[in-house]
Amino acid sequence: MRKFIVMLAMLTMAIGANAQFEKGTKTVEAALTGLGLSYNGGSKFNFGVQAKAGYFVQNQWQLNALIGYAHYAESRNIFTIGAGGRYYIIENGLYGGVNVKGVFEKGHNDFMPGVEIGYTFFVNDKVAIEPAVYYDQSLSDHKNYSTVGLKIGAGLYF
Repeated sequence: MRKFIVMLAMLTMAIGANAQFEKGTKTVEAALTGLGLSYNGGSKFNFGVQAKAGYFVQNQWQLNALIGYAHYAESRNIFTIGAGGRYYIIENGLYGGVNVKGVFEKGHNDFMPGVEIGYTFFVNDKVAIEPAVYYDQSLSDHKNYSTVGLKIGAGLYF
C-alpha cells in the first residue's frame, strides 16, 4: 500500500511539472552566477546576478529576455543584456538553452553567444529551483572573456 501511495504522489508531481511548460505560461527568474563557480582567463573571482523573464510560445519552447550585472575582484563591473530560448527536453524539467548577450564594461564591449543545460526542480506549482551549467563565448577576446560556469536560480511560473 505504501509503495502505491508513493507512486501516485510521484505521478501527480510529474503531471504538475509538465503543466508548467505549456504554451502561454510566463516565467520570472533570478539567478546567482560566479561565486568562484565560473572560470575565464581574465579574472579570478566574481559575483554576478541575473534576472530573466520568459514566455512559452509553444509547449516546451520558451523565449526569454535577460539582464545581468557582475563584479570582478579586479575592480571590473560588467553589465549584460540579451535574449535567448530554452527547450525542455524532458517533460519533468531537463532543458537546453541558447542565448546572445551584449556585454558592456568600461573600455570593453562584447557580443557573447552562449549555451546552457539545466534542470527545473519544482518546489510547488509556481516556484522552481533552477541550477544550470553554462558557457558564454566571447567574440572579441576568447582567452580573457569566454566563461564556463555554474549558476543557481529561482523561478516563478504563472
